[in-house]
Amino acid sequence: MKCSRCGADLPYFRNPVPTVDVIIEVADGIVLIERKNPPLGWALPGGFVDYGESFEQAAVREAREETGLEVALVEQFHTYSEPDRDPRQHTASTVFIGSASGRPQGGDDAARAEVFTRDNLPDLVFDHARILADYFSKKDKEG
Repeated sequence: MKCSRCGADLPYFRNPVPTVDVIIEVADGIVLIERKNPPLGWALPGGFVDYGESFEQAAVREAREETGLEVALVEQFHTYSEPDRDPRQHTASTVFIGSASGRPQGGDDAARAEVFTRDNLPDLVFDHARILADYFSKKDKEG
C-alpha cells in the first residue's frame, strides 16, 4: 500500500475483527438463530461491532435484529479469539449473557430464531458449541 500524497510504502496490518455473541436466556431455555448466510447452520445471535459502537451496544443491537427480542445484558461472559473460529476471517468475539422475555422471531441475518435447552441443542457453527459448553459448565458450578 502506498501513501496517496508522497508515494511512500505504508505498513499493512492485519488485525482480528471484533464481534459479539449473546447467550439469551428466556424462560424455556436459550435462543439460537438459524443463519441465512454462509456459514449456514445454527448459532448464537451476534455479529460485527460497528465503528463508534460499544461492544455492549453491538450485542443488544445484534440480538434485537436477529431475534426481535429486547435483551438486557446480565454479564460479559468470555472472549473467544482462536484464529480459526470463523472460517471467513480471524474474529475475536466477546460473548455476553443476557435475558429477555417473549417469543423470538428470526430477522436480519437469521432465517429463524428458536428456543433450545441443553438437551436438544442442534449442531452449531463457528465455535458456538464450545461457548455453550463453557456456559453450561458455569451454570453447573453456580448450582
